[in-house]
Amino acid sequence: MRVAYVGVVISVLCGLGATTLVHAAPDRAAAMPARARPLVVIDPGHGGSNPGATGSVPGVVEKRVTLAVARRVRDWLSAKHIDVVLTRDDDRTLTLRQRAARADAAGADLFVSLHANASPTRSQRGYETYVLTASGLDVDARALRPDLGTPRTGVDATTAAVLDDVERGAAQWDAADIAVAIQDALRDTRGDDGDRGVRQDAQHVLLGATMPAVLVEIGFIDHPIEGKELVDPAVQDAIARAIAGAIADSM
Repeated sequence: MRVAYVGVVISVLCGLGATTLVHAAPDRAAAMPARARPLVVIDPGHGGSNPGATGSVPGVVEKRVTLAVARRVRDWLSAKHIDVVLTRDDDRTLTLRQRAARADAAGADLFVSLHANASPTRSQRGYETYVLTASGLDVDARALRPDLGTPRTGVDATTAAVLDDVERGAAQWDAADIAVAIQDALRDTRGDDGDRGVRQDAQHVLLGATMPAVLVEIGFIDHPIEGKELVDPAVQDAIARAIAGAIADSM
């Protein structure tokens, strides 16, 4: 999946003129230890002191549902010979910055953050998948996550920052394709009525990721019917299988 950025031309303006640096930049694999299999980082939303949305089932909160589904996604992807790292595998608190940073540090090929939705009226239902807006990618990420990036052995900090920007921009094409694939797979599993589409938003958990990154809202946990479905292990497994299948087919 990772795009190889070869022959990137970087023009650095300085003083009275411009110096052009031609940098043959290999893909992420050159900056990280070689891997025989793709690596996906799955982020179970919320956790620890941040429970997330409250479900319609007493005692159920978003952090429990996202972790249960994330573990199932990991199992399905592992069966398809794809390596998976969870940002959390227990009930711990993580900041949004820490989640994206873990994906960057691992040199992941894909970052997927899982969430369950809620509405003020508790009447909405359905699933949707998000990618970053152009502003979120170019403006918000620079402002809020300037320190996040892929470790690049032997590359100076200035060049590394430029390469991170190149990767973030190029990764959006893959992110959009994967978001559509996940949304289509969820529609096949959960039905047309709940299809809320692929959307763009400046989702903070995605800011700073240098690989394709998407956020999936698997359903409305506070809906009187859908909320009960989302705690059903069989439904969780079906959702996880759909997400994992879309990911595997995209890699």
